[in-house]
Amino acid sequence: MALDKPYQDVPGTTIFDAEQSRLGYHLNQFCMSLMKAENRARFKADERAYLDEWPMTEVQKQAVLARDLNWCIRLGGNIYFLAKIGATDGKSFQQMAGSMTGMTEEEYRDMMVSGGRSIEGNRHIGEDGNAQAHHQPQGKAGRKEAH
Repeated sequence: MALDKPYQDVPGTTIFDAEQSRLGYHLNQFCMSLMKAENRARFKADERAYLDEWPMTEVQKQAVLARDLNWCIRLGGNIYFLAKIGATDGKSFQQMAGSMTGMTEEEYRDMMVSGGRSIEGNRHIGEDGNAQAHHQPQGKAGRKEAH
């Protein structure tokens, strides 16, 4: 029996709940492996070969290779684990967050310092606010992948 999840109606938001945790278990374990220098070196030397050592889905591997963090999150990735990929690539958390919104690091920082995105048009999926999927750089791409 599925639980009622009213939070699924929040645009631009994937809640990392128990279901997402199970879905992304191996993806997140891969990310945690990047905490070790030898694993980062192996991953950087041959990303595909290193990913193939993990029992992740092919779609999860493609999301990592594409560095599409929004896609990774929809596939069960937790941003705090996914940050290890960014660190491996020499990216700051702020740069990663900016990439997830289609903004430069500076644009993202300025938006957050100014109080973040407006709630107007962003309370529910289907409104026309700037957090809605159709306004996001990866919104259309995110609707075509299989789960």
